[in-house]
This record gives sequence, structure tokens and C-alpha cells, in this order.
Amino acid sequence: MIERFHLRDCLTFEEVSIDLQPGLIVFSGPSGSGKSVFMRTVLASFGLDDPIAALSESAVTWQVNETQTGLLNEPLNVLREVKREKARYFFNGQSLSRAALQTIAKKHLRHLSLKDYSDFESDALLKMIDDAVAERENGYEERLEQYHESYLRLRHVEHELARLKDDEIKLREQEEFARFEVKKIDDADPQPGEYESLLDIKKSLSKKEKLEEKITKAQAIFDQEQSVGEVLDALEADSGFFDDAMNELRAMFESAQEKFDELSKTDIETVLDRIETLSDLKRRYGSIEEALAYRDKKQKELEVYESLEAHVDAYQKELDLLYGSLNGSAGHISMLRGNVLFDLNASINGYLHDLYLDGAELTLAHGDFGPHGQDTASLQLKGTPLQKISAGEFNRLRLALLAVRSESMQGQQGVLMLDEIDANLSGEESMSVAKVLRKLSRHFQILVISHQPQLTAMGEQHFLVEKRGDSSVRELASDDERIEEIARIVSGDTITDKARHLAKELLDAAKGAS
Repeated sequence: MIERFHLRDCLTFEEVSIDLQPGLIVFSGPSGSGKSVFMRTVLASFGLDDPIAALSESAVTWQVNETQTGLLNEPLNVLREVKREKARYFFNGQSLSRAALQTIAKKHLRHLSLKDYSDFESDALLKMIDDAVAERENGYEERLEQYHESYLRLRHVEHELARLKDDEIKLREQEEFARFEVKKIDDADPQPGEYESLLDIKKSLSKKEKLEEKITKAQAIFDQEQSVGEVLDALEADSGFFDDAMNELRAMFESAQEKFDELSKTDIETVLDRIETLSDLKRRYGSIEEALAYRDKKQKELEVYESLEAHVDAYQKELDLLYGSLNGSAGHISMLRGNVLFDLNASINGYLHDLYLDGAELTLAHGDFGPHGQDTASLQLKGTPLQKISAGEFNRLRLALLAVRSESMQGQQGVLMLDEIDANLSGEESMSVAKVLRKLSRHFQILVISHQPQLTAMGEQHFLVEKRGDSSVRELASDDERIEEIARIVSGDTITDKARHLAKELLDAAKGAS
């Protein structure tokens, strides 16, 4: 609840500070005194209206999740809007954005403005129906949660399956290209270092004939080997160096001849063709090593392409199972919802009867799977769409829904701020609205501007907004003050004894309703 509110420098309001209590809080006053402006400044302190005051500040009992928000709670948390050149917002002195402040406030405060249809949207109506079912059926909330998780999985699988199918033609084209590339490299079967080795062979083959001729001529040196040995002996010189040199030369020539013999078995055309094949790979991929790496990459892609059909089949099987499961679960949820419709309609129309209205019908329609089942809920009044009913009927119908929802609440559940809730109503209709709001005040702190004596008298706390030069807001603490204000509403600026008598009767009746 809001415990304190303070504003400074707001149009005709210089400064206002008020303490608020639980229950039904009424603001009344002459036309033009600033009631609506004042309520706007309250909303602005929560970031829920544009700032018009230099300062608007609310002290509340709400506690925030410190881990999620990064804010620190106090016994009373102070939410503040300060406007200089631009508006700034604070939580216990810590600066935050207007959006962050709104997020905090919307969890605890509802501002029901004229023609706000949020209470009549399908999700809101389904929530009311589900709350009624949960009171009767143990485990119903867990069933709803399980359905919701399955529904989210269904949507994920549908998305993935659609993506795979949409990409299937493209993937198949990529698969054929990858298969062609892998086959081309596999057919060539290149080996690391093979290209360089073949170039060496080609080079050796091109030199083979000339080298053989030269070696043949050079072998004549061995014919003089014995003569050189004899000369060295005659000179009494050590012939070891000569023998070693000749043996090394002989080994070298023999090795060269072995290579020539091996090269003689090589088909030069085969070597040239192989070099050309490998050269083509090098031109395309940069090197043999890069060609082999590219081949491995495409092979992995092929594995993915080859598993595409398996993925599609797996998703399709899961999808079929999810549809079957959700169909059964949604059907059971729809049945349970249908079972409470009669009693819910009776409750809504019971409150409407107290509000001098009837003919509301809450219905369910069955359709496609959604986050909350296969149902959509709608509400009409005497067969008329809500967009075509009067403002008075709209407000009373919304009050009836709030009253039904509040039946399962324990203690105070936040703050309601109401606009024009009793405008243009007859005395009986206004009294009926006042009585329902009084019941709702067991579960909400309600701030309302009153246009009628019936609701004004029913308030558990009463503030007068008046303008005498500057505008002001003060609590009417005594019965005499309240009677005078209620009488003013009844008879206007010239207050009659008859109006005072009626005001006293209304106030006494309201005390009896406590």
C-alpha cells in the first residue's frame, strides 16, 4: 500500500503531504479544484503519468526483488519523480529509468482508466477462470504449467522443422556440390609431398640421358687406376687417399646407375599426367595440403546433409507426439474450465445485480493451440460487445470482475486507482458501486475521486481537494467536516439542512456497512 504521498510545485498546488490508510480512500472537492491533477501526480511518482510537479514522492510498503533489480529495500520504500529541465526517477535515492520504475509499480498498482479493456482481454478472463478451477482441482496449476512447457517445446520443434524443410532444396544442392568436390579430390588421391617428389622425378628424367653419357666417358678413369697405383708405389707415396677416392667415385657412379635403371622403368607420360592432375588441384585449392583440408571439411558437411532426413524424421515424430499430448491436455483443461463457467457467470451477475445491471455472459471458444490451451474467453453484456456499452455499464462490469477475482484473495493485494468510477450514475447505481468498492477495499487499497455523495460517504478515509488561491489537499477527520462536504456534493455551494440530514444518513449507513 501507499503510506505517504508528497508533492511540491505542481501547477496550483504549492506543497501537499498526506498519510494514507488501508481501505477505500475518497478524494472529493468542487469542480476545478485540481482532483484529477492531484491523482496524476500520484501516478507520476510511479512513472505511470507524465510529470507535472517539481517533486512527487510516494512511500510504499512494497518490497522488490533485490537480486533481480539491484535495488535495496527499506522498511518503507520511497519512489520519487523529480522534474527540473527533465524528469528523473529514484528508488530510495537510487537513480533508475522511468521504465524500470514502471515495471516495479505495475506489479503492485493498477490504474483503471476509462475504457481500459485489459480486464476483458482473453488472457485476463482465462486467468480468472483458471483461478476458479484451481480452487476446485488439486494440481491444476501444475497441469497448466506442464501444458505451457509442452506448448513452448511444440513451437520450437515446429520452427526447427519448418527451417529444415525450407532449407531442404538449398541443402540438397549444396550436398550435390560437396559430393562432387569430395569425389574429385578422392579420385585424385593426392598425398602430402607427392607433387614435389614427382617434380624431382621429372627433373631427373630430363637429365638422365646426358648424365649417362657423361658417366660413360668418365668411367675411362678406372682404366688408368692400376697405372696410377704403380706410379704412387714407385714414388714410395701413400696410395690410400687415391684408393679411397676411387672407391667413393666408383660407389657414386654405381648409385647413379641404379637410379638410372629405376628411372628407366618409369613411364614419363604417367608422371606428366599425374603432375598435371596435382597441378589442377593446386590451382583450385592453393596446395595439396589445402585440398585435403577442404576435402575433410566437405566430408563433414556431407555427414550433416546425410543426417538431414534423420533430423526431419526425428522432429516430425516429436511433433506428432507433442500434438497428441497437447490435444489431450488441452481438452482436459477446456473441460475443467467449462465446468466452472456456470458458477462464474452466476457470481459475475450476482455482483452486477447489486450494481443494478445484469446480462453478462462469459463464454469459451475452442481453437488452435495457444500458450494457455485451446480456449479463448470473451465477455458480453446482454449480447452486446463491450465496445458498444455505456461508460457506466463498462465501469460496473469491470467492478464485478474485480469483485469475483478478489473472492480468493487474502489480505491487501496492492493498490487500485480509479477514474470517473461513479460519474453519470444515478443515486442507486452510485450506492451500488460504493458498496462493491467497500468490499474490494478488504483486498486493495483503493484511491478514487468521487462525484457522488454515496461513494464519498462510503470512504474509510476522506480527503478534500479545494482551491482558495492555491490548491490544497486535507483530510477530513471529523464527521462534521465530512457531513459538510457530502452535503455540498448533494446541494451545491448553498448547503441546506436537508442536504446535511441526507449526508448524515449516508455517513451513518456507511459506518454500519463496516
